[in-house]
Amino acid sequence: MINKRLLIKNLLAHNDESSFYDKKRQLNLHTKEGKAKFLKHICALSNSNPSNNSYIVVGVEDQDNEITGDDFFDDSRIQNLVNAFLENPPKIQYENVPFPNLPKDRVVGLVTIKPKSKTSYFKKGIHTIPMNTTFVRRGSNSIPTEDKIPYSKQNIETVISIENNSRNSIAHTLDSVIDFMNFRHKGMASEYHVFKELFVICWAGIPKKIRDKTFLSRVDIELVNEQVKLFYSAQDDVTITFDENTFTITEYVPLGLNDKTSYYPLEQQKLSFFDNGYYKIETEMLFEPPQYNRKMMYHIYNSNLSLLSKLQKGLELNEREEKDLLNVPSTLMICYLNGFDDAKQKLIEAKLLLKQFKNQEVYINFKEVMRVLRKIKYGKHE
Repeated sequence: MINKRLLIKNLLAHNDESSFYDKKRQLNLHTKEGKAKFLKHICALSNSNPSNNSYIVVGVEDQDNEITGDDFFDDSRIQNLVNAFLENPPKIQYENVPFPNLPKDRVVGLVTIKPKSKTSYFKKGIHTIPMNTTFVRRGSNSIPTEDKIPYSKQNIETVISIENNSRNSIAHTLDSVIDFMNFRHKGMASEYHVFKELFVICWAGIPKKIRDKTFLSRVDIELVNEQVKLFYSAQDDVTITFDENTFTITEYVPLGLNDKTSYYPLEQQKLSFFDNGYYKIETEMLFEPPQYNRKMMYHIYNSNLSLLSKLQKGLELNEREEKDLLNVPSTLMICYLNGFDDAKQKLIEAKLLLKQFKNQEVYINFKEVMRVLRKIKYGKHE
């Protein structure tokens, strides 16, 4: 098994960005420009590496390779974005890789682009990229081309060597389990389980019982063998079930216009382990949004917009308004799910205001809501 933390280190140590890997400070899929840049690099790396994996590392400074990390990004359906815009899309995988020097809510993202023989190109335009554009890698640059792309094997030996030098060991696995249980989550309820004598999953969270169900909040779950964070949330609540072959995470969203006391199942992620050292991850979208009285929602929507307007003008918020601001992200999400189509865009436009607000919990709430909305969006296109 490949230890993804070692793989990232070996990619960064190999040399600067090349025709088989790219690095980014962060991934921005909130805007068309951000999506276009991401898709451009996927297209170029796939076309330039038809015989080997290629990679994008997210959360690294461009100049000096300093690992700064990025937010946990759990879009298992990011493949749908690639499929929507690229003809002959490659299979890709996004993984969140924890590093010891980073806070537990920060990870390095690793995008693996699987090899394929057919040329990828844009089947529809996005931002400044026209339809039918094809990209390739020239050194560290992704550039458009109209030439026929020759089949290349130039990176096979280099990539295989890097991957082989990133294989896991018993020492890495044991050290990671001890670090997870005794140091990074000291004082929290934490557990581990071994599947098929090969795979080790560690998880930690704060248990709480709501009615007849026990949830874990502030949850952190890792597949230790590969140094991959499977789930992380500062707010949302999950249930965990497992048997000798499977490990299932069911994520719930606490929603309500005032108190968030109702729990709605959002998504189920199931890991199945096999005797041959292989595992697969299946996800199922479960979410059915709550529906409220339209007249009441209209009043709430306008109240939220007025609060954001006041914040934009730099006016002082009173104690009640500061408390209401904490709920603005989730309330605008409910508005959006109840047919107020502009609510999502209004929330995105308020990102910088919420990020700069003195109470950091406001911005944390924003990030959690955007994570849920991404899941819902991609889930609709399965």
